[in-house]
Amino acid sequence: MRRMTDEEITRTSPPELANLPYEFWGEAKLVPPVLKEPISIRVDADVLSWFRSQGPRYQTRISAVLRAYVKAMKNRSRPSKQSKH
Repeated sequence: MRRMTDEEITRTSPPELANLPYEFWGEAKLVPPVLKEPISIRVDADVLSWFRSQGPRYQTRISAVLRAYVKAMKNRSRPSKQSKH
C-alpha cells in the first residue's frame, strides 16, 4: 500500500470503508493478515449458493462463520467460574 496513491487506495477499498470519519482512524490498529491455507471441502450446494449470493469474498465469510463456531466450542468446553459459598 505504501506505493499506492490515495486515489488508488480509495478506488480499490471496500465500500464499507468509504467516508469514515477522521476520528475513526485515531484508534485504529494495524492488524496483520492471518495466513490462509488453501483446502478443498465439500459443502451443501444451497449453503454455497447462499454465501456466493452475498457477493465477493464469500470464502472469507465462510471462514468467519467457521471461526465463530470454533470460538463458541472452545468457550463451551471451558469450565464456568462459579463463586463458592
